Amino acid sequence: MGVILAGTLLLGGFLWFADAVTSLQAPEGIKADAIVVLTGGYQRIDQALGLLRDGAGKRLLISGAHPSASPAQIRRSTQGSPDLFHCCVDVGYGAIDTIGNANEITRWIRDHGYRSVLVVTNNYHMPRSLLELRVLDRHTDFIPYPVINADLKRKAWFTEPDVLRIMLAEYAKMAAASLRSYFGISQGTGLRTQEEIREESTKPPPHR
Repeated sequence: MGVILAGTLLLGGFLWFADAVTSLQAPEGIKADAIVVLTGGYQRIDQALGLLRDGAGKRLLISGAHPSASPAQIRRSTQGSPDLFHCCVDVGYGAIDTIGNANEITRWIRDHGYRSVLVVTNNYHMPRSLLELRVLDRHTDFIPYPVINADLKRKAWFTEPDVLRIMLAEYAKMAAASLRSYFGISQGTGLRTQEEIREESTKPPPHR
């Protein structure tokens, strides 16, 4: 009975997670104090830069960039405006993982005094990103702005092995993060030290 109950809870949790992910839609006409994007592909950064250019936020933080990627390189890779980067874009090199993103982002928010922030990341990554952010900062209004590579609501994604693998892996990480938050278990900051940032700045960025 215990095994059946555990299996039912896991299956039910995955179905809830899958429904939450596939139902996510980018809000229209949204505005906030600022925008943050969690790195993991230039498409996310392109989306965030477009929001900044359209006035959806006053300033943008690119969180989790590899230390070897200079702001100028990121700008050229995304074909972003030099003036926009110069005035309104910050690049964070500290975050190693999603926990690190949350720490880097919440520190940046406190430094600038923002109250509402658009969060840009892939739809399957959004629930865990919001969880980690809200654990650290319960006062800021985090507004999800998912990057949707494919309309999972209209396709049988569960028949595609690559998509199913990503969803299962992300659900497992989400479940682990939820349990860690519930029981108050610490898992470090997920941040590089300044020395590590200096050392890694001379290395090529990892392939994504």
